Amino acid sequence: MAVGAGAIVAFHLWSLKCVADWAQGPLEADVPEGRGEWALLLAAIYRRTRVRRAYERDLRHIIERFRQAASAIPDGIVVLDAANRIDWANARALTQLGLDLAHDRGQPIVNLVRQPEFLRYVEAGDYGASIVVTSSRDPGRRLALQLVPFAADQKLLMSRDVTELEAVARIRRDFIASVSHELKTPLTVINGFIETLQDIDVDEGQRRRFLSLMQEQATSMQRLVADLLTLSTLESDQSPLHEERFAIAPLLGAIAADARALSKGAHTITVDVADPATIFGGRDEIASAFGNLVSNAVRYTPAKGSIALAWRVDADGSGIFAVTDTGIGIAAEHIPRLTERFYRVDRSRSRATGGTGLGLAIVKHVLLRHQAELLITSERGKGSTFAVRLPAKRVVALRGDTPASRQAAASGQIQAATDVLGQSAPVGGSS
Repeated sequence: MAVGAGAIVAFHLWSLKCVADWAQGPLEADVPEGRGEWALLLAAIYRRTRVRRAYERDLRHIIERFRQAASAIPDGIVVLDAANRIDWANARALTQLGLDLAHDRGQPIVNLVRQPEFLRYVEAGDYGASIVVTSSRDPGRRLALQLVPFAADQKLLMSRDVTELEAVARIRRDFIASVSHELKTPLTVINGFIETLQDIDVDEGQRRRFLSLMQEQATSMQRLVADLLTLSTLESDQSPLHEERFAIAPLLGAIAADARALSKGAHTITVDVADPATIFGGRDEIASAFGNLVSNAVRYTPAKGSIALAWRVDADGSGIFAVTDTGIGIAAEHIPRLTERFYRVDRSRSRATGGTGLGLAIVKHVLLRHQAELLITSERGKGSTFAVRLPAKRVVALRGDTPASRQAAASGQIQAATDVLGQSAPVGGSS
């Protein structure tokens, strides 16, 4: 009996030691097998361990899915603990905030995002709105940061690049201010003449002069509104490009005729169609773009100057339309901004010539819709060349004696425009 009792005690001590060793070992260790009464206990422990492992596996799967989803979000996400220390971040946040999880995990976020306004934001504890800060990695970028508390003691730091949004908002503000300024002057003139006619008796000659000036200002506003509507149409996604095939020579002949009417004989205007061709695109839009370039040349070329319109098909099949004038020219620092709305090199002179400040912006958007580019070469006091390059897929050259070539020859082309494509930089192109 003593031997049997000793064996039973030894068995239980051995089973207890196995359970103790398992309990003190790695969490992923298998539950030991039990015998006798210990089999029931260890079987119950095994079932609970299996349930726990399944729960942990599901939890790891949920965490991994969260991280995959967070990595796919275009905004930056940083998970912070109760003390605002970094626990995890997606790739976008690492890029935007300049973080490195291998070294920065566990570091306070304020030690790494060191903008003073962000520190004040964190300390204030009011996270209902975001703040905008300048990126420490790229001073040209602006980031919107917002803390979002979740769970009991954690937060999400959301970061979003708002550089483009701020640029659009600034352009919108500038645009509204420019339109208001452009309309204010003619409205002031018209209102002043109306008050004069209402309050003062004027002779017939003065009345006609006042009415003529009022009509000029009203016409100026009409042109401005028309150009604004044109720009709005060109920029709208709901305005598809109506494409057709048309000959280039008749179009240039009509544009040259309009230029001569605008010039009233003050300039020598020539046309040279070296390679008659058919164009595939929006005829009215291309006519508007080419016409704006030519009318600008007329307005900014002094009397007795010359303006040359030229067309040719390049070796790669692209079509080149160039307008060369002997006008006042443009300083190099102004050329990159010429296609901006209401940008004027000389604001007072532009108003005197009757321009709205939107012509080259219209040209830019027409060319974007046709995958074309604008190239500008100019020198102060010597003149300018504005060249449009249409892609080869929109140009079909007409070789030999054709009706288009005969019409081009009859249009009186005299002089070719200077070839500037090898030395010009694209302005407002298809990028």
